[in-house]
Amino acid sequence: MQINTTTIKFGTDGWRGIIGDDFTFANVRLVSQAIADYYKHTFKEKKIRIAVGYDTRFQSDTFARLVAEVLSANGIEVILSDRAVPTPTLSFAVKNRKMTAGIMITASHNPAFYNGIKIKTAEGGAAPVELTRQVEKLLGANPILIEPSASVLEDNLTGEYIDFLRRYVDMKQLRRARFRVLVDAMHGSGDSFLAEVLKATPVKLEFLRTEPNPSFGGLRPEPILENLRVSYERMKKGDFDLGIVLDGDADRIAAFCGKGEFINPQKILGLLILHLIQDRGMNGAVVKTVVGSNLIDNICNTLHLKLYQTPVGFKYISELMVKENILIGGEEAGGIGFKNYIPERDGSLAGLLLLEMMAFRKKPMLALLKEMEREFGRYYYLRTEVHLKKQLDLNMLRDIKNIFGKKVSSIDDTDGIKFILEDRSWLMLRASGTEPIIRVYAESEEKNTTVAMLEFGKELISKYVV
Repeated sequence: MQINTTTIKFGTDGWRGIIGDDFTFANVRLVSQAIADYYKHTFKEKKIRIAVGYDTRFQSDTFARLVAEVLSANGIEVILSDRAVPTPTLSFAVKNRKMTAGIMITASHNPAFYNGIKIKTAEGGAAPVELTRQVEKLLGANPILIEPSASVLEDNLTGEYIDFLRRYVDMKQLRRARFRVLVDAMHGSGDSFLAEVLKATPVKLEFLRTEPNPSFGGLRPEPILENLRVSYERMKKGDFDLGIVLDGDADRIAAFCGKGEFINPQKILGLLILHLIQDRGMNGAVVKTVVGSNLIDNICNTLHLKLYQTPVGFKYISELMVKENILIGGEEAGGIGFKNYIPERDGSLAGLLLLEMMAFRKKPMLALLKEMEREFGRYYYLRTEVHLKKQLDLNMLRDIKNIFGKKVSSIDDTDGIKFILEDRSWLMLRASGTEPIIRVYAESEEKNTTVAMLEFGKELISKYVV
């Protein structure tokens, strides 16, 4: 049988495909064999140990077992999670147990009809481009080995993860914290982990959407405002000090405060920089992506922190976290990683640190947010997306000299095309690495201006699409 490997491409964070179309049992076997071939070639005579985890998506557990059986048939020692887990739980297990690698079955925040495979390094971080390219080259290179009856060890990966979170956060502070917190798990694998960590504290937790639902209630499990009506409404009616939202595999976070004021991930990153530096006395550099907020620049300039900027994709932040003294790194979509942990995102830990910040400063999150904005500026950061049926060459837009009468002072083409205007506001267009869409980002100090720039970006796409 002729195998078509051209549809299998690792993007910004792993390989993702539509279930039953691209993401099939046959293709999962194919990718699993290529991964096995890569590690067997790379480590040769050394013992190879790989952990496999999965989220709550449709048949994720079945796909995970299939991956485990292919790896096992190739002589690789495999540990398969005995339940759906967050991606950072799998990543932590790989590092904590000194394993060779990890494989996570998830499509993270993508719509319910997607699933995917993420490869994790021995450090627990995202696989670099060089590794995934080698896996792609090995697709179909060797016969697929599989033993459905292969001995695959199932194990609980959650206990050590919860124990670590308890050690990382300041439980002494949290035992004094009498806050009410809303947690929205978006039907993903984050479910009750925060309750396990905080069960010995007076923090009162209320959970939403914890039950597994492969359709995610008809919404994509991405913690952006349009998907969070249920948590927004509960915040409005309740008396909560903080609202935490986790995405489908719990590696990303969004938050609410007050009576439903949304805290976008860039503001969360800013708050946590202040907390780690000022409250916990930690040190190190900060990483943001090219679509990160000017707020982060202002904080780093004031606190004299080194700031790195990367292309979009947490794998680039992961690489820096392995090589440099990085305190915290965050992407625009809510993925934030921390020093002295794994070089990977963790929405649950980010939420715990927001709570810890409130405990240190004895203030609700709304007060902390307003204090940060008074000192470092209030920015309106928005994102939208345009689905494409035709190709768009972003280089066609390079001749644009002004936007709404403001001069384009520079263009950053690190990843897509970013127009930086003379007043530091900016507009950026970027092709998604996991879906056939163009993402449009904008930021300014006026909400109406940001909304208008988003519309301008969408008009550019419709004008220049070819």
